[in-house]
Amino acid sequence: MTKRYFGTDGIRGRANRSPMTPEIAMRVGMAVGMSFQRGSHRHRVVVGKDTRLSGYMIENAMVAGFCAAGMDVFLLGPIPTPGVAMLVRSLRADIGVMISASHNPYYDNGIKLFGPDGYKLSDEIEGRIEQLLDKEVDIALADAEALGRAKRIDGVHDRYIEFAKRTLPRSMSLSGLRIVIDCANGAGYKVAPAALWELGAEVIAINDDPNGLNINEDCGSTHPLGLSKKVHEVRADVGIALDGDADRVLMVDENGTVIDGDQLMALIAESWHQNGRLAGGGVVATIMSNLGLERYLADQGLSLKRTKVGDRYVVEHMRAHGFNVGGEQSGHIVLTDFSTTGDGLVSALQVLACIKRSGKPASEVCRMFEPVPQLLKNVRFSGGAPLEDKLVKSAIQDAQAKLGKSGRLVIRPSGTEPLIRVMAEADDQSLVEQVVDEIVDVIAATKSAA
Repeated sequence: MTKRYFGTDGIRGRANRSPMTPEIAMRVGMAVGMSFQRGSHRHRVVVGKDTRLSGYMIENAMVAGFCAAGMDVFLLGPIPTPGVAMLVRSLRADIGVMISASHNPYYDNGIKLFGPDGYKLSDEIEGRIEQLLDKEVDIALADAEALGRAKRIDGVHDRYIEFAKRTLPRSMSLSGLRIVIDCANGAGYKVAPAALWELGAEVIAINDDPNGLNINEDCGSTHPLGLSKKVHEVRADVGIALDGDADRVLMVDENGTVIDGDQLMALIAESWHQNGRLAGGGVVATIMSNLGLERYLADQGLSLKRTKVGDRYVVEHMRAHGFNVGGEQSGHIVLTDFSTTGDGLVSALQVLACIKRSGKPASEVCRMFEPVPQLLKNVRFSGGAPLEDKLVKSAIQDAQAKLGKSGRLVIRPSGTEPLIRVMAEADDQSLVEQVVDEIVDVIAATKSAA
């Protein structure tokens, strides 16, 4: 079933434009509230958000919808997405909501939904919610005496910080490490530096002064150049870059070199494998992860299972097949021993523990394999279906023939933006550049390209 509202990570779009309008947000609150009422107890929902300006508007609209559906609302304020996933279970809520567009600019916003188990909703449940959105949801709203109440919850930052710290052994201290943390002016701007400092590290926080408009602006995990410069400037041991809702992380070694999610997953998987902790015999990643990761894991006797893009698809495969390490090259790393979704801070702590135990610099510890040359380019389009064009299909077939069995080609529409993503990888760098450029040029030449 084609979905009108939900994409690969909830509902997302430009703030105050469909589907991210107050009216639709309120209807989402109504529909979700009705969908998750089970039994006669007082039902509750926890609502968190990142720091973008439109969060106030979407939050208030959703509160109205939930209260109209008879649900009590616990407002968490700015908090990382994994904090919402943790608190929906801790507070025994029926549903969790994170208002965020993740790594997108401030003018976008989104709604991520978590079930009472802390996991993101399945396609099936999202489909049922969409059906309610397109109906007259007000016919089944709560009676006047059963309306919900809303209140702000204090102490949620402290709870999340303690949760993150407990993912490390009690004896583990980060003393002696100088760490730069780029908070992306987002949801982790308070909790991430505080957690690192409480664990003993010397912490230099940057992009930790959100104003509603500067979230992800030339900073965070999608723009790590500023972090690299700061690490070099202050001679730090390592840098950490979160995104707007702190569910993904990239890191930077002492030389300012970026360490992506594939390298981080390889490090954590090897460490856990050596300790007898790794479950499932390998790692779950997406079709975008580098071929070098797959080869490296195979050399360790471990497997790489690939899913379609989207961290919730990674989590679904992990749960179904008993894996406890998975994620995406972009930095969504899911460690199900600790969390039900990607957690940038917790993932970074696992890497910092490896660095601390080894006594070696991050450049040695975190460079697990030599990546296969890989190139990703995006083509923006407006309407239409560029991938259905005959010339585009022909160009894709030609590219696949050129790459042969030794390379990979992945072409897909973005689930959150009007983009076609073209990725190729092979041992021959020039061949990779050639096939990607050829496909991008053909897509850009179609009438539907913008």
